[in-house]
Amino acid sequence: MKKKLGLMIASVLTAVPAANITAGICLFNTAVARSKASLEQTQGMTGVNWGKYAEQIGEMEIVLSESRIAEYHIKSDDGLMLYGQYFRGAAWKQGNVKKIAVCFHGYTGFGGGNNSAAAKFFLENGFDVLLPDARAHGQSEGEYIGFGCLDRYDGLEWIKFLQNKYRMEDREGRLEIYLYGVSMGGATVCMMSGLDLPECVKAIISDCAFTSPEAMFELVLKNKYHLPPAPVMLVANMVCQKYAGYTFNKCSSDKSVKRAKVPMLFIHGSGDTFIPETMCHKIYENCASDKDILIIDDAVHAESYYKDRDRYENKMREFLKL
Repeated sequence: MKKKLGLMIASVLTAVPAANITAGICLFNTAVARSKASLEQTQGMTGVNWGKYAEQIGEMEIVLSESRIAEYHIKSDDGLMLYGQYFRGAAWKQGNVKKIAVCFHGYTGFGGGNNSAAAKFFLENGFDVLLPDARAHGQSEGEYIGFGCLDRYDGLEWIKFLQNKYRMEDREGRLEIYLYGVSMGGATVCMMSGLDLPECVKAIISDCAFTSPEAMFELVLKNKYHLPPAPVMLVANMVCQKYAGYTFNKCSSDKSVKRAKVPMLFIHGSGDTFIPETMCHKIYENCASDKDILIIDDAVHAESYYKDRDRYENKMREFLKL
């Protein structure tokens, strides 16, 4: 199979200009290969000044440090060791229902990073929280980043892990799992919505998700590098398929939510030039389940929670009926 794919790539590349071949390979290497992906470059492209949110980030770190009770390792369906941190909520003994929020971070982040700030909200409202490191991020294994296409299945494995850990609660209908994600994590939970999720998954919150990895990269190629997307993406997709096992157009948030069955909340910033607000509206419009949307004025990419924390948390309380 790999030999045939290699021959196909070679035949196609003969028709692609050398500059586009180089750009396609460079895109794969710098965006997908773990060894080349850069947090600093990502933050520079998104435009967030994290320094002005140091106090809020510090508050989150204190809450997380005080409530962490365990670290877990599970295996992905393709054999990678995945890492996650588990935190106990403030009101975990109250009531008969165990509520767990599984929060997925963004590209080049990790489970306890800046874009997991809403974990503090969940903990203070009585949820336990699981913060997984995505494949090829943090303490999880993997050479290649999945951009949601692979991570959706990893997320399903984490749900199965929690079901097994709390199998009595799950069997008696006392386990409720809520999915939350920011940026690539937001796309991950959108893509998970199209899977056959267990009944214990009750709702999904997606913040600043992209419609598809391909659509996101096309924007970057046009707006930042002024390159024609089609030939570059053709090469990048073939290389990604050969080495990482998927293509950037293999899955998408806006198509996955057409199969969604649980309520979904979509959040985005109107000032997001990296992943434009139009992508959020497209995903929202396609969503087949009960849905709601929140647009935070002037927030850039992944900034909404910090830009207007009160509106953000009030909307989450309303959506989750807290």
